[in-house]
Amino acid sequence: MGIQSDDDVVLIRNGHKEGDPTVITVNCPDKTGLGCDVCRLILQFGLSITRGDFSTDGKWCYLVLWVVPRPHNRPIRWSNLKKLLLSVCPSCSSAASLYLPQEVPARPSEVYLLKLCSFDRRGLLHDVTEALCELELTIRKVKVSTTPDGSVMDLFFVTDTREQLHTEKRRAETCERLRSVLGGSMISCELELVDPEMGSCQQASSSSDLASLFTEQTTHGNQNSDPNVSVTIDNSLSPSHTVVQILSCDHKGLLYDVMRTLKDYNIQVCYGRFTSKDNSNCEGELFIVQADGKKIIDTEKQRALCSRLRTELLHPLQVKVVSRGPDTELLVANVVELGGRGRPLVFYDITLALKNLKICIFLAEIARHMIGNREWEVYRILLLDDGHGLFGVRNKIEEEVRKMLMGRD
Repeated sequence: MGIQSDDDVVLIRNGHKEGDPTVITVNCPDKTGLGCDVCRLILQFGLSITRGDFSTDGKWCYLVLWVVPRPHNRPIRWSNLKKLLLSVCPSCSSAASLYLPQEVPARPSEVYLLKLCSFDRRGLLHDVTEALCELELTIRKVKVSTTPDGSVMDLFFVTDTREQLHTEKRRAETCERLRSVLGGSMISCELELVDPEMGSCQQASSSSDLASLFTEQTTHGNQNSDPNVSVTIDNSLSPSHTVVQILSCDHKGLLYDVMRTLKDYNIQVCYGRFTSKDNSNCEGELFIVQADGKKIIDTEKQRALCSRLRTELLHPLQVKVVSRGPDTELLVANVVELGGRGRPLVFYDITLALKNLKICIFLAEIARHMIGNREWEVYRILLLDDGHGLFGVRNKIEEEVRKMLMGRD
């Protein structure tokens, strides 16, 4: 086998005219969860998958995805997306050892603490978050607080997808970009390397309100109350594969949610097709096998997989506005991958929705909680009452935040 060039592994072809989808082709050795890793990066760059074809013989994988930018999206840096896609693809030299059970762990990214002090204004937190996304800095943890004198201290624990934040040039670029966004309201901007443990979302014991929130909404998702969502498993359509057929309303990151679930169950997709029709309905057919290369015969395993997929299609994120005495708090939660990664751009979407609603943020933080046997990443946003009261718009806040997160705005 000859040495592959980068274009042989990942090829990105833009549409011939405005509005045409961009076609992303990935051609590399296979690994369990490769589809999840690719779909996660596409979601991270603000792209929507309108169609997908993928196949593998167990050693080599071929993916073709048709993608379009989502509304409110920032400019796409296709060259940077290509570099990140290449980084999740196994090297050609690894093709002969794909059946080894262990994976080579990726080198963890360095974590930096960004300390940003500025005078407060409406929409400030989203503007900062948007600038960090444009700089391709991934927010791992955030602590935001407003002082009585009207100033804000934002602590962002970030990693750099370009792996350049150790250089003075990259740090200066970051502070200058933030200064251009905040203007005269920025007081100071500092960046320093910290222990990776400081940047992790510290696990906390689940409080009763979080447990009841997730139980209520997840149970609702398992009731299959939406007639537009269907997940079926069939072992009669293929002699060597279990076939999963999916019908669902579209939402932002739908294919990522499906592939993440299969990765968490250590299930390999051997062949599949996925189509989004008019950005409203999706249908897919996946030919899958277990880690041992065999069909899923056990009926309990089939029911568990179908139930989990339905839940992820109905409620990939949980959103709730609750009262804390005189205060109002927004809670948003998403399931964490077994590998420890949270969902991309959640904080970006939350702050954008609140900015559009002209609602200010007093405090914000991210933590992780174990609910049952699953880990959740929880965003807690204490909303600032401007004197008109927030009780009457709680449903509106929930609705608009959920619509933004699901891509239905």
